[in-house]
Amino acid sequence: MIKEIFAVCDPEAEYAGRLADFLNTRQGASFEIQAFTSVNSLCEFAGKRHITLLLIASQLMCERVREISIDKIMILSEGEVLEELTGYPAIYKYQASDSLIGEVMERYAADPVGSPSQVLKSRMRVIGVYSPVRRVLKTSFALTLGQVLARNRGVLYLNLEPWSGFEKLMKKEFTQDLSDLMYFVSRGGEGLVYKLQALVQSFENLDYLPSFLSPEDLKNVSCQDWQTLLEAIEGYSAYDTVILDMDESVDGFLSLLGRCHVVYMPVKEDNISAAKLHQFDKVLSLSGCEDLKGRIRKLKLPFHSSFGTGERYVEQLIWGELGDYVRKLVRDEQTDGEFAIRGVRDCK
Repeated sequence: MIKEIFAVCDPEAEYAGRLADFLNTRQGASFEIQAFTSVNSLCEFAGKRHITLLLIASQLMCERVREISIDKIMILSEGEVLEELTGYPAIYKYQASDSLIGEVMERYAADPVGSPSQVLKSRMRVIGVYSPVRRVLKTSFALTLGQVLARNRGVLYLNLEPWSGFEKLMKKEFTQDLSDLMYFVSRGGEGLVYKLQALVQSFENLDYLPSFLSPEDLKNVSCQDWQTLLEAIEGYSAYDTVILDMDESVDGFLSLLGRCHVVYMPVKEDNISAAKLHQFDKVLSLSGCEDLKGRIRKLKLPFHSSFGTGERYVEQLIWGELGDYVRKLVRDEQTDGEFAIRGVRDCK
């Protein structure tokens, strides 16, 4: 499959290379990234491949570049924009890479050129992580699993909980979150995959979308919009794995679980937990979701004590007892063929 070209052209080789490397770490990107340090090399490449999006330093923008057939050009600005370049969107050069690329993709999503190219790949695997039992390290497990799988796969993590606490966990404030993306979905925006890429954040090798700040925003998203998002990720991004860290407050909760190829369910052995699991099992039967029962993997996770609740909690998960447990789980299931894509059906 030939991807659309996103070209970066800046006279500072280190800057252009670093930005291209950052873009390439976003494993679900639908663009092929090319970096250039001169107009000559850019024009030579453009004679062989069509460039969809060009991000170019203001001092390099010239008539030769204007004559190239490029769908959309944005200017890397160091401050003030020259009058002759005011017709192009300007992106401030000296900002964090994730903010810069987020701004580029935000602008592109608002006015995309044509439709994104469909990505040819094996069927995307959707992994659910859910439990009716509380305080069982569900999110800790999901984040650890995501980091382990992201070493060899393109993984996107989505937290669908009303109170995720992600700003505190990731130690950063987000200007946009899943509510902005899902509003875009509800409007039927053609640039959905680009809007998604505008929001994507990376943690180690794992890509994720900032989760909802308000529980009300989560409740207002329809099941159909969730399905539309998953279809767009599968069809138009390079992600081959999506992890849904689930909560039953999501609209169409059982239908979304039914979309998963496997559901990991952390559990406990006490009587209260057993009663909750019994009730959940009964609801599945009454809802016609017998097929889903065969895809649920109940897990008794190690209640690790190595890292407590310190500020580096998330970074250290993968190196503790839970990380060892998840690595063994992944190895065992790859050996057993569990990570092969299997056909699934939604609960009716």
